[in-house]
Amino acid sequence: MKNLHPRRGLYLVASLVVMFLICSPLLAQAQNDDPLAASLEAARRTRDGLQLDALKTQIEQNLRQNPNDWLSQYQLARVQSYLADVDQTKKDKKAAGAAIDKAIEAALRSVQLKDESADAHSLLADLYGRKISLSNPMFAGPRYGPKIDEQNKRAVALDDKNPHVWASLGRQYLMTPKAFGGDVSKAIDSFQKSLALDSQQDETWVWLAKAYEKQGDKPKARDAIHHALELNPQSPFAEEASRSLLE
Repeated sequence: MKNLHPRRGLYLVASLVVMFLICSPLLAQAQNDDPLAASLEAARRTRDGLQLDALKTQIEQNLRQNPNDWLSQYQLARVQSYLADVDQTKKDKKAAGAAIDKAIEAALRSVQLKDESADAHSLLADLYGRKISLSNPMFAGPRYGPKIDEQNKRAVALDDKNPHVWASLGRQYLMTPKAFGGDVSKAIDSFQKSLALDSQQDETWVWLAKAYEKQGDKPKARDAIHHALELNPQSPFAEEASRSLLE
């Protein structure tokens, strides 16, 4: 390689310094936009009750200082949904239902504060689905089913390149009775679209496995579970699904 002229070399160094000065604050801002992201992800992976309780306390403290922070409301909704999972593992349906009610309240507030968040709309759709599963479906289905559809349609309209949006839509197709629009093939297609956008979603691989199982394709279901456990060996969700496939 030819040596740079001293003046050109100085121009190059100066340009790199300027780029660094411009980009560094932007990178720092991106990292600080969601300071709880790493803790939330760790709690999601393990569903550790103590960790989730600590996160819940921290987020509630943040909301006491700024109740109109849409991101904190969204984070609280997620934590409450994970706490509902912990309660369900303990066979405490009443506590799980109460946690989902609190999650819906926080997600609704998040959507009200930032309607353009596709993630928040998808989460709210999922929470309405959880509400049906923890209630009497005969009464809860007609009430919450249309709300699931409304939130998922809004999420798709906002961001059809968001993997969480397609995963939520897949759960809607999978969990809805066929008479009311449920469709296992559409569920599989939605989960595959989600994973094409982000193949590292261990829980979406589990949902894809459930869809394949419902379709009667156990080999593909086991393969999907294998992917999920490779991504997250600690996942209680994947472990439970794996056991059901071995029965």
